[in-house]
Amino acid sequence: MVAVLNSLIELDEHGVPWITGANTKVVEVVLDKMAYGWSPEEMHREHPHLSMAQIHGALAYYYEHQDEVDADIERRDRYVEEMRAQQKNPFTREELEKRRSLREQRQS
Repeated sequence: MVAVLNSLIELDEHGVPWITGANTKVVEVVLDKMAYGWSPEEMHREHPHLSMAQIHGALAYYYEHQDEVDADIERRDRYVEEMRAQQKNPFTREELEKRRSLREQRQS
């Protein structure tokens, strides 16, 4: 069952807020704001499939539910760190780039 909060945001069966009709989670817009400091206009340029109303709706939802969304972001970050720590042989970006370069040299 999906709960419609307004015409722009709906909650899925797990309580995750989505931008209606956009296949985009509210948290994705929030992370763009946090990570890049983008204005709604900049977000629209980067994500033209989102209308200005949808972007503002996602941000409004965030500001009304900031504690919940921030806790979800922290939970996701912890999960990523736990998964990273469980990796037996994690490669750095530099190591992966060296491997790719060597492979390309062998193929030439």
